[in-house]
Amino acid sequence: MTDYKNIFGKPVKFLATDPDNAEAEGQIWYNSTDGAFKDVVVGEAWSSASNTNIITSYGRGGAGTQTAALVFGGSDPGPVTTTEEYNGSGWVFGGNMGTARLYGAGAGTQTAGLAFAGNGAPGLTTNTEEYDGTSWSEQNNMGTARYQLAGAGTQTAALAFGGVNPQPPVTYYNITEEYDGSSWTTGGTLATPRYGIAGAGTQTAGLGFGGYTPGSMQSATEEYDGSAWTAGGSLATGKYQLAGAGLQTSGLAFGGAPPGDGLTTTEKYDGSSWTITSSMGTGRATMAGVGTQAAALAAGGVPIGGGLTEEFTKSINVITGAVFSSGGNANFARRQLGYTGAGTQNAFMVYGGFSPSGMVNNSEEYGGATWTATPTLNTARGQLAGFGTTTAAVACGGATPTIGTYTEEYNGSTWTTVTSMSTTRYEFGASGIESAGIALQGDQGPSTPFGTTCEEYDGSTWTAGGTANTARRTNSGVGTQTATITAGGQTSPGTTANVESYDGTSWSEVNNLNVSRSGNAVMGGPAGATSSIVTGGNVPTQFSISEQWNGTSMVTGVSMANDRSTHGAGGTSASGIVGLGQTGPSPPYGDVFTEEYTGETSALNVKTLTTS
Repeated sequence: MTDYKNIFGKPVKFLATDPDNAEAEGQIWYNSTDGAFKDVVVGEAWSSASNTNIITSYGRGGAGTQTAALVFGGSDPGPVTTTEEYNGSGWVFGGNMGTARLYGAGAGTQTAGLAFAGNGAPGLTTNTEEYDGTSWSEQNNMGTARYQLAGAGTQTAALAFGGVNPQPPVTYYNITEEYDGSSWTTGGTLATPRYGIAGAGTQTAGLGFGGYTPGSMQSATEEYDGSAWTAGGSLATGKYQLAGAGLQTSGLAFGGAPPGDGLTTTEKYDGSSWTITSSMGTGRATMAGVGTQAAALAAGGVPIGGGLTEEFTKSINVITGAVFSSGGNANFARRQLGYTGAGTQNAFMVYGGFSPSGMVNNSEEYGGATWTATPTLNTARGQLAGFGTTTAAVACGGATPTIGTYTEEYNGSTWTTVTSMSTTRYEFGASGIESAGIALQGDQGPSTPFGTTCEEYDGSTWTAGGTANTARRTNSGVGTQTATITAGGQTSPGTTANVESYDGTSWSEVNNLNVSRSGNAVMGGPAGATSSIVTGGNVPTQFSISEQWNGTSMVTGVSMANDRSTHGAGGTSASGIVGLGQTGPSPPYGDVFTEEYTGETSALNVKTLTTS
């Protein structure tokens, strides 16, 4: 039967809805609801991904794959030693290089990488370093110092070619060097000396394309066989400072310069000629590029900032990157507010806080598009915390300006004052639901400005919870009473990147944030201890960076549209909301902006068949 299907295919099916699985690939079906024949088509497209931690990054070297990438060096704004690793979702810092460099090149993988050449601090360098997945080690130097060269191959069989020495008299190189895991030797020369060239392939089947020679942007491609370079098919357009990925017979070229805004152009190579495919979302040059022709990654570059990352994928699925988008504005500006962390994107509530008129008791609810005023708190206050949902919420602690133990419950129609907290506290985090919540540390008065103690709420009374390891305030929390995390906050002195996990009894240290911060908020709801998004905060001014928590480590996420801190957040790591808070130095008491978060999605690339 299998042989029959391979030879003759499958019968055309009549379906009321389109299939949602990969078995649809290569099949035709009739959608009786739409009255049309349909098929699944392999597509090629770029999608946005999480930014790198170094937000001014350009001129970085790269190695690895789309789901296990390594970038290193670059500018921030001068040459740096920074290394970052990408896991297919976000970035985390790796071990620093021994030598700072800009416009160097790389080869290998995330756990066996190679960095060489570049503009060091100061001047050009021949330095070579190997990466083992944790740390870099010095190796034998290259023969010729240069930068804006290309790299290809592996840690034990690498190629370095092209480049420039900008010191008068400027020298454009056609030199190739080969690395065997120990030392460099001279290989064959490029036909055309150039810098800003891109590379792909292996040491015995290399590919070099694009670049710049005096007065001319290059479209020329050259192929390397392990000893000599020969001409290949030309790019559609001449460009330099582009990036490359893939192999000699299946290469990918993307981005580059000019014009001043950078190119979005992407071209693919089949071993003899280049064809244009889907463009990048943002034009740029001098980015790091890694991966294959079917799964590539572009990170950083100029003229844009923000460490922008995009993924190129050839797939039967349409991938839509995670994004924050504008939601409806709240009615009342505020910061340092309480909110329902267990709420959803379409059922989220904020209450209390600081406004331009001072401490308030206003409460309002978000329904997915608009905000609606709800009954007010009994006690106006700021710097409080909250947990629960829009029909079962808790507002606790805060200042009036006197620091208090105030507790109120909301049942969907009214707020009721209930049993007070055991400890006065403000500027603290909270998580859970009305019948099982937890208050996390915070400022507990003049004698304890940075607390470690927590307390738990069972729907009627407060009792002592576990004691955290790191004293802090203006921290955030997410999860349940028996599975929660707290992240960031203010310590003495400064901010912290510390993250701790609570199991209902005790706290344990887990992997830190990549960027220390205070006044951040976390969305993730009851599942937040294993899947959540940390948003914004102060470092010391407001910023828009988010980080993703997967229960083990923090990696970068997509940025919010607005810088913000001391704000609210709810929903899940797939469908969340952030709102209000302080979005800058003016106005100083908060804003009304709301943003909705949608995580990355993937759907079959279904196409309707036509006769045209």
